[in-house]
Amino acid sequence: MSYQRGWDAIHLRMPDTIPHTEYCSHPRLVKAVVGVDPREDPSAWRRFYDATNYDLLWSTDDGPGWVGPTTNMGHAVFQEGGTDYDADISCPFADADEVLAFRPDEVYGVPDVDERAVYFQERWDAAQAAYPNQIYTGGYYKTVFSACIAAFGWDLFLTAGGMDPQGFDAVLEGFYRISEANFRAWAKTTAPVFICHDDIVWTSGPVFRPEWYRQYVFPRYERLWDILKSAGKKVLFCSDGDFTPFVHDLAAAGADGFIFEPLTDLELIVREYGESKVIIGNVDTRALTFGGSAEVRAEVERCWELGRRCPGYFFAVGNHIPHNVPVENALLYLQLIEDYGTRRS
Repeated sequence: MSYQRGWDAIHLRMPDTIPHTEYCSHPRLVKAVVGVDPREDPSAWRRFYDATNYDLLWSTDDGPGWVGPTTNMGHAVFQEGGTDYDADISCPFADADEVLAFRPDEVYGVPDVDERAVYFQERWDAAQAAYPNQIYTGGYYKTVFSACIAAFGWDLFLTAGGMDPQGFDAVLEGFYRISEANFRAWAKTTAPVFICHDDIVWTSGPVFRPEWYRQYVFPRYERLWDILKSAGKKVLFCSDGDFTPFVHDLAAAGADGFIFEPLTDLELIVREYGESKVIIGNVDTRALTFGGSAEVRAEVERCWELGRRCPGYFFAVGNHIPHNVPVENALLYLQLIEDYGTRRS
């Protein structure tokens, strides 16, 4: 574990051992490693990250929340004790016509770039100081596509976007303007690595025709990422689901790397971009959750065999390690990625 090991991988200078990152929300795992439950002592997280050799911490910050109409899609039980359960399913938009008439930049407002830059810098400074042994990323979550999900919910988003793509372009432009101001603010900070999150696909792949994305989404990514890259930031794109059909589009738009679930094809990314992009993830969380030691080992070996010759590869569970992963499987995984981290032949 070291900031330097992560830094070298982000800049495609192959470190001697394979770096590691995770998105983890498993308090019993943390207690098993460091002896303290992070729900009782949040400082246990730092000790956990250090003890399990994290080199980079996944983080996004969109700034203060939107003020205006948004959709609540509810939430099933995911966290331990069901603390994340939300039965509220409500949408303030009556139909697709209301969605098409909505102008998010006018309703939610476009932030002042300089004021937002101060906000981001202060929060990033505090977080990087709290976790000095890892790269703490800047980032943005509701970039374009996820902004539509948050505002309208899936049903009206897909209906409006498919019913009148050209009319919906004005809606996307409003979200783009909000994101653009936030990206310009992040560009003014000293955060060196930026995660651009947008859940553009489902587990089955694209939800619109590929040309819809190529006309309305990826050109906006290119403009947003150019803001950050011109400021010297490394831009990592992150999405749930299977975005294999769009890997080349995202690379062409300027992504410096990819963070992805096991649904997206690691073999393709390694073959096409193993020497030129940061590659994070792909260990299947389902193996850790439902498998035994053989399945966990097979997943680590699969990712190690594909990623070990790539200078920017990071071990990570695709999606994350939630509370329902058996602790013994999670501990085995952490031991295996240490054992396999040597890039042995």
